[in-house]
Amino acid sequence: MKTAVVTGASSGIGEATARLLAAEGFRVICAARRVERIEELAREIDGVAIRCDVTSQQDVEALAAAVDGSLDVLVNNAGGAVGLEPVAEADLDAWETMLQTNLIGTARVTKALLPALLAAEGVIVFVTSVAADAGYEGGGGYCAAKAGERSMVEAMRLELFDKPVRITEISPGMVHTEEFSLTRFGGDQARADAVYQGVAEPLTASDVGEAIVWMATRPSHVNIDRMTIRPRAQAAQHKVHRG
Repeated sequence: MKTAVVTGASSGIGEATARLLAAEGFRVICAARRVERIEELAREIDGVAIRCDVTSQQDVEALAAAVDGSLDVLVNNAGGAVGLEPVAEADLDAWETMLQTNLIGTARVTKALLPALLAAEGVIVFVTSVAADAGYEGGGGYCAAKAGERSMVEAMRLELFDKPVRITEISPGMVHTEEFSLTRFGGDQARADAVYQGVAEPLTASDVGEAIVWMATRPSHVNIDRMTIRPRAQAAQHKVHRG
């Protein structure tokens, strides 16, 4: 049986991807900070729950030990956005949190699991964002974190061009998940809901998860360098049809 690791598996895209990979026959190691959530998920999909804060070297080493030498798929999904202030009013603690999770935490997990991925001739799917494409008002910290993650992906693809591992990236646009915007606005439900106001059909977590599973299950000679996935209503980061 093939094995997959999904970070940030406690909700949203990570949870959806874990369920879909399990449905494809993978043994899924669900990694996240909220143990009660991933333990319930693991029971439902016959997987494994590993508490993992990607900013903790100790947690990541425990995740690598659970993988035990061979890994077919790594979905680097842990991360997220905090705040929407202009740079002049930036909460630099929030910026540090975003860089530590989206960029440095992702690098920490990737570095720790790369030997197991090489052993299995595996594939890494990095979940970035269209925020990596260009800056937008209030997005300075998050865009920087995701653009940094993309730069790491591009560098790794060049560095490992002659190694048996695939380096892929999915870049979602507007996805309506349970927690992403709520976390960004510190639990302010009204501000979180306003992000999607008037948008009839934003992407769902499963929409993105299905694309991730497709990328991860291509033949071993096929590398999906980058996939951008948006709802039909979002023509570009700054151009969204609202009814």
